Amino acid sequence: MSINPDLQGRSYPAAEVYDVGREKIREFARAVKAANQAHFDVETARALGHRDLVAPPTFAIIIAQRADAQLVEDPDAGIDFSRVVHADQRFTHHRPIVAGDRLVAELHVDGVRAMGGGAMITTRSEIFALTDGDNREKVATTTSSILVRGEGQ
Repeated sequence: MSINPDLQGRSYPAAEVYDVGREKIREFARAVKAANQAHFDVETARALGHRDLVAPPTFAIIIAQRADAQLVEDPDAGIDFSRVVHADQRFTHHRPIVAGDRLVAELHVDGVRAMGGGAMITTRSEIFALTDGDNREKVATTTSSILVRGEGQ
């Protein structure tokens, strides 16, 4: 199956909520060898002006990948995940992610470009924190490029 060129411009709505917990932040910080004590100690984080533990900047990838999964699992997309090579990832933070945040992400397919027998797909995840009522606060924007190798590549 080949990549559907009509994916460009498609959006996938926010799916399940990701509840950011203290232990998830600590585990992620240890995994990426982040040393800032604001990732581990609540009092240190509060002394820096945060309401709770602050996540390392790349923590946003957890939420972004959940959004990306909607595209990869979309049968209309034509993506064989075994043929995917991650090419690029960028983060723009609008505010830090902290313990207690309830996050959702909307996925937008910004580009689909044929390359040989495969395609380069560029996506953008808009990550929001759910606040009072149905309000949302923009937290981060991630952009990602994946190369889907064609047959024989």
